[in-house]
Amino acid sequence: MLGQILNTIERFGMLEKGDHVVAALSGGADSVCLLLALNELRDELGITLSALHVNHCLRGEESDRDEAFCRDLCERLSVPFVCGRFDVNAEAEKMKMSTELAAREIRYRFFAEQTHGKKLATAHNANDNAETVIFNLTRGTGTKGIAGIPPVRDNIIRPLLGVTRNEIESFLAERGQDFVTDSTNLSDDYTRNTIRHNVIPVLEKINPALFRTILSDSENFRTDNNFIELEAGKAYESGLSGKDTICGLDRLHPAVRRRCTARFLSENGIEVNSRRIADLEKAVLCGGKINLKGDIYAEAHDGCLRLVTIPKAKEKTGHICIKAAEGENRFLTKTVILTLADRGQYEGCTLTPDTVMIDAGCIKGDIVLRNRLPGDRIKLENRNFTSSVKKLLNACTEASERDSLCIAADETGIIFIEKAGTADRVKITNSTKKILLIRVVCEETMKL
Repeated sequence: MLGQILNTIERFGMLEKGDHVVAALSGGADSVCLLLALNELRDELGITLSALHVNHCLRGEESDRDEAFCRDLCERLSVPFVCGRFDVNAEAEKMKMSTELAAREIRYRFFAEQTHGKKLATAHNANDNAETVIFNLTRGTGTKGIAGIPPVRDNIIRPLLGVTRNEIESFLAERGQDFVTDSTNLSDDYTRNTIRHNVIPVLEKINPALFRTILSDSENFRTDNNFIELEAGKAYESGLSGKDTICGLDRLHPAVRRRCTARFLSENGIEVNSRRIADLEKAVLCGGKINLKGDIYAEAHDGCLRLVTIPKAKEKTGHICIKAAEGENRFLTKTVILTLADRGQYEGCTLTPDTVMIDAGCIKGDIVLRNRLPGDRIKLENRNFTSSVKKLLNACTEASERDSLCIAADETGIIFIEKAGTADRVKITNSTKKILLIRVVCEETMKL
């Protein structure tokens, strides 16, 4: 196994002769293996070695037992030892974080303080990488998340990333080296433990070489992700026009465009999430304006995205046109839900006031969601005349909301107007087979 560790260190350029390596030591099997392996290899690697332990004070006597074990081990190996003690529960309450997140935040902050100018070695292994990939896959973190644990990040190195937990335990058994067991790792209280105890065993039945396979896939994903990040960086720098404008987004590949958009938001202090990226991408391709937070809006025109501040008192919605898809679609502060179904599924059903039903077979081409435009007209259901949309809305809505009402249209024209009704040409008839339900849900309604 020492050969595998050396190969990982050399392959990813983790260490150079003369480096001071600080091993993060919890007392568990993984970290004990890391310390022993680095201790056995330190002459060959030409490094100085020390160890660092964090007592989170979460498990009472058990936490103190772990600290004592690590101290004794380092004394036996003649490895310098530093310990930090923290009341994580109290800190978590102050930081308004979960205990798990607070512990990680405190641990890495302490590590950073103690390892300035040094290399920090952590004991992440192939099993940890697989658990991380599966966890991120279920959360929906994209390519970066399923690329797994990076072998090197800043001054942090992971020499055990190429070995499995079984190999680690065999290595310790060969040397007669014991270790401590964190009782919380034996329960399913934490998400990672659930993956470790319930998901991994099932996947191993499908692929006995699961950890090696995921490790190889992670490296491929990481390589692909690095390439896309590189291309996105070039595109971002070439398209940026001042802090608040980026152009040329419509000409980019979607993978690059989305990363540029995410970076644009992040660098302007706007929260990044998948829905917001999708909304802005639609706006970039169709034009329009989207509220990001408070009085900050993103205006999209000719492939450019620009941040503007519109005080609420002076707010006036610009033209918005978004290609709609089945499922949830974001339109300003509303969610427009399109549901395609057989007519029989809703025969005789009473619809909620915010939902309409139209004949899906009468729709021509794609559906777009937009706000009103000058000259808009519609022949409403069961009427024998065409009406001006402006006059319709003047009669049934408040002036302050007219520019933000959702209009659905196909290639032929308007099929639905929020608070006004549906077009006669898409009404349900005896020959209707497929229906489309359109539901407009305001932000306030969704919070209820």
